[in-house]
Amino acid sequence: FGAGTGNPFFTTDTCAALRAAEIGAAYLLKATKVDGVYSDDPEKNPDAKLIQEMSFQEMESEMKIAVMDKTAVTLCRENNIPVVVFNIKKKGMLTQAVQ
Repeated sequence: FGAGTGNPFFTTDTCAALRAAEIGAAYLLKATKVDGVYSDDPEKNPDAKLIQEMSFQEMESEMKIAVMDKTAVTLCRENNIPVVVFNIKKKGMLTQAVQ
């Protein structure tokens, strides 16, 4: 799914998590313009490190690392929906993300 809910205070991430929960999705695919989750913004900090795996607790507690908004993270955690973050601008990454 792609789009928002049309409701104020609901981000596209929250909408994606809501729809994923509604359909019982196995994963939530989050397309971004970077290669995944980093310790800092890699476009501003060349020393930012790619984080290979992150728990929902880490996603909720790490203020500096903005994977998704807290509501989206909570929806995914409560519905056991893993989040796969990938770079939509790189050829073949969507295919790799779903395999």
